Amino acid sequence: MPIEFKLESDNLALFHISGELAEKEFYQIQSELGPIIHKLGYIKILIILKDFTGWESTEGWEDTSFSDRNDKLINKMAIVGDEKWRDLATLFTLKGLRPVPIEYFNANDEAQARQWLDNK
Repeated sequence: MPIEFKLESDNLALFHISGELAEKEFYQIQSELGPIIHKLGYIKILIILKDFTGWESTEGWEDTSFSDRNDKLINKMAIVGDEKWRDLATLFTLKGLRPVPIEYFNANDEAQARQWLDNK
């Protein structure tokens, strides 16, 4: 499975994504995360792209119902990965079109991403 998820302290949802991200896996992890977010009341998200090869070529990625239901409870989202994925990740997460602050960090900048997530 190219998505690994764990909840860290301070309501940080950590995702490691590798290989090709499949639509089915993406929506499955969203269905697991939704109840967690609502139980905690808020969450920060850190996504680490390691050996990432992109998104499965399929239709269906346009479903934004998770964002519609949960964005008000997501404080910030940070993505850490190879620079070549910056623009596509920005488009995929709809940065600038959602109320959630979203930032992309280079592959070696996980500590900087965590610091940004912790800043109020």
